Amino acid sequence: MPDWDDIFAEQGRVFTEPHSYFDRVLGVFRDRHVKRVLDLGCGTGRHLIHLSKLGFEVYGFDVSPMALSLAREWLTEEGLAAEIREHRMEDPFPYADDFFDAVISTQVIHHNLIADIMITVNEIERVLRSMGVIFVTFPIYSYVPSEGDRDWRLEQIEPGTYIPRNGPEAGIPHHYFTLEEVDSVFSGFEILDIFTDETKHRCVLGIKK
Repeated sequence: MPDWDDIFAEQGRVFTEPHSYFDRVLGVFRDRHVKRVLDLGCGTGRHLIHLSKLGFEVYGFDVSPMALSLAREWLTEEGLAAEIREHRMEDPFPYADDFFDAVISTQVIHHNLIADIMITVNEIERVLRSMGVIFVTFPIYSYVPSEGDRDWRLEQIEPGTYIPRNGPEAGIPHHYFTLEEVDSVFSGFEILDIFTDETKHRCVLGIKK
């Protein structure tokens, strides 16, 4: 059964360009005078690099030492700086209350059980200042792979949460959100925009209430 270190060791940087809708996010950052940003589940650093180049004060954490090693290597290559560390998203974040102007997390928070996802979102809310910005993406329930899909042999472990038994992310939980769950999980935020990207992930752009 692979883990994230195995995946990053095999695939390297995986993503090299920012999210396809990130210009929309940056527009909200400018409007809201965002300066300090946390990239939750920063992986190998695609958003760390992009944001640092634009002059933001950038922080990030990830569960994978291999991903962080690749991110540090990339930052060094570009002559950029970001404060990054190894950390699990279901544990209390190592930052003070109201520390960040914005928190982003792309294709990350769904890799857990719903109870742990709630812990993560509560921590996002805690470390984000009043009227701070969130941009989060995750898969949606209507796009759960079918049982007949040979590439995705899934085992359901709780409502909406599945573990693939084959493929590159075998053994890693995937929670698929219903619209009702989006409303309840992100109840502490005013949703500015919600849409589905080209990877069938729902994107939530919001402001802390």
